[in-house]
Amino acid sequence: MLPWHSSGSCPSRTLRGRCDSATAFARDRTSCSPRRFSPPKNAHSLTRAERRGILTPPEGARRLLLVLGTAPLLHPYLPLLRRAVDISSTMRVGVYDCLYVALAEREGCERVTADAKLVTALAATYPFIIPLSSLP
Repeated sequence: MLPWHSSGSCPSRTLRGRCDSATAFARDRTSCSPRRFSPPKNAHSLTRAERRGILTPPEGARRLLLVLGTAPLLHPYLPLLRRAVDISSTMRVGVYDCLYVALAEREGCERVTADAKLVTALAATYPFIIPLSSLP
């Protein structure tokens, strides 16, 4: 499944610089980037926070319900993958970004992004790619 995308980063970092999901979920269920949305991974992070004493055992289950209740809309990506590869090969842009372009193309909607490089590379060919900076 392909979640909606955000370039936001997790403010909770370990010494190695990786997102510490357990701590982030214990503080605020929206702290990590939506790209990291995975119900099993989220549940694991919450129960890990319980084991570490960051949360009490009933709190992990309650927070999981909150996470699941505000889950992003997920779309299957396999039907989009071939088109994404075509766009990626032609336009020399990463497949991951092209999955979102293929999704917007299929759904007939705009793809709003803060990624200036993506806009520069694709907007002339795909006019539905809109720079975030152009919005009021």
